[in-house]
Amino acid sequence: MSNYRIQGATGEWEVVIGLEVHAQVVSKSKLFSGAATAFGAEPNAQVSLVDAAMPGMLPVPNAECIRQAVRTGMAIEAQINKWSRFDRKNYFYADLPQGYQISQLYHPLVGEGSLHIEADEKAGIPEDKVIGIERIHVEQDAGKLMHDQHPTMSYVDLNRCGVALMEIVSKPDMRSPAEAGAYVRKLRSILRYVGSCDGNMEEGSMRADVNVSVRRPGEEFGTRTETKNVNSVRFVMQVIEYEANRQVDLIESGGAVEQETRLFDPGTGTTRTMRSKEDAHDYRYFPDPDLLPLELDDAFLEECRASLPELPDAKRARYVGELGLSEYNARELTAEVETFARFETRLEEVSSESGKSPREVAKRVANWVLSEAPGVENAVEIRIPVDQITTANTAIIVATIDGSISTGKAKEIYAEVLQGNVSLKSAIEANTQVSDIGAIESVIDEVLAANMDKVEEYRGGKDKLFGFFVGQTMKALQGKGNPAVVNQILKDKLG
Repeated sequence: MSNYRIQGATGEWEVVIGLEVHAQVVSKSKLFSGAATAFGAEPNAQVSLVDAAMPGMLPVPNAECIRQAVRTGMAIEAQINKWSRFDRKNYFYADLPQGYQISQLYHPLVGEGSLHIEADEKAGIPEDKVIGIERIHVEQDAGKLMHDQHPTMSYVDLNRCGVALMEIVSKPDMRSPAEAGAYVRKLRSILRYVGSCDGNMEEGSMRADVNVSVRRPGEEFGTRTETKNVNSVRFVMQVIEYEANRQVDLIESGGAVEQETRLFDPGTGTTRTMRSKEDAHDYRYFPDPDLLPLELDDAFLEECRASLPELPDAKRARYVGELGLSEYNARELTAEVETFARFETRLEEVSSESGKSPREVAKRVANWVLSEAPGVENAVEIRIPVDQITTANTAIIVATIDGSISTGKAKEIYAEVLQGNVSLKSAIEANTQVSDIGAIESVIDEVLAANMDKVEEYRGGKDKLFGFFVGQTMKALQGKGNPAVVNQILKDKLG
């Protein structure tokens, strides 16, 4: 159970959180028209006659949008409804030319599912938790009002109007900002693995409506507020923190929480009233007369299921079980699509070039991909093409695995190569470690003969002198001695 509580003047309060995540479906055209969906187009450059609600224009469902929603439902192990229906949600707003939004209230495409979040003591999540998902329904997005383009008028951009959205509605199962943050991150990861949404919250292709209420622990749910269109994980957590404390202060001062829609101001970290919360009857929902119900056959569902990739939880378990990686590294590698793709590409290439099994090289590749390579890349100005970066990564990892260069030297070489200062091959050759046992033994014999007084001290119990002998040997080898070989020979000779 979450141990997150708000300490009010009259005692403890528990926060109850539900999220409605709007995820833009990855498709080349809109949900009911052939207009394009690319981000960043000139205002009103991607608007069809259907989107503009011209008389006589009829919507035609985009099969790819339905397919992506079904695949997403399968990824969260949700019930897929073979029969579903579109409804009209009626309201007037300047960015909604039709005067209604086509959505799914009564018969959604996807029913109940669940999402698993992992324990993270540092983040305030003491144990693993399953968050219930109520439904996923498909709907069309509205346009966008721009209030900063003219001193006295607002402009309307209809490029987003009609874009396909999946609204993923959680159950009110979250009890802390940390749990909500973990839920959004995990959901975003799954969507990006599946390829049904790019998860770009800054561009608005994934955003959350945050429902928050407070109650005494164990009591009935309180009145909730809904904060609309929150577009980052950090902001979701800030909304919950602020709104929960605001509600506690309001109740304890004798007031009552009103069910309403609110907006979040990132600049101040506060929410403010937008409008009173409407109920379903206010929108006068009814079945859309221009659209037949969706009926899915078994062959379509089987194709959707077969197209799913290995998902984050399964991939993480495989990395731990088959590759021997730590839970931490497996979690970090599987958090983002780009990270696991980079890791698996490197792993395959390194295994092939080194002649070793993936399990034998996995830890080395993981460390390079997660910490060593990014550290170098962030510190220097990269001046070489992407394909050369890929080649350099593989060659340098292989060189560290076979003992040709040390990890420290590998990072130095990588930095020089990225900046275009040296050729990869010559840099590795110039810094190749000496691993020849005979050559290293000869140098060690010279070091020990020149420091017999310290040899006696070491044998007399001054163990810390071992580092001195290692340092002298590496100095004599100009830093190119294989550390493992040097250490082993010194241990043998010093007794």
